[in-house]
Amino acid sequence: MPFVELDTNLSAGLVPTGLEKRLCEATADILSKPEDRVNVTVRPGLAMAVNGSTEPCAQLLISSIGVVGTAEDNRGHSARFFEFLTKELNLGQDRIIIRFFPMEPWQIGKKGTVMTFL
Repeated sequence: MPFVELDTNLSAGLVPTGLEKRLCEATADILSKPEDRVNVTVRPGLAMAVNGSTEPCAQLLISSIGVVGTAEDNRGHSARFFEFLTKELNLGQDRIIIRFFPMEPWQIGKKGTVMTFL
């Protein structure tokens, strides 16, 4: 159950319409997870600085069980997410940061319990 959060200082008007859906589809493909398990939040218009600069930028946070835990895995995921984000947001790779957070099933609540018991 991946959770993906895209923070950007781009105004809402500069974020392509439907980005959240396309990011959901891309995440499912990149992480080999069912699309109906992917959760995406897009937050435009934030006060942000990346690499000390407030020029247009974005930060992608990816949390998931079992697929974002190793450097080797994340290296491949990173390349594919960077390809997607640079095209969608028209930003250079130096203006995007990706943060990976491995999760355990007991850290996600669903249906009145946690994923461990589902």
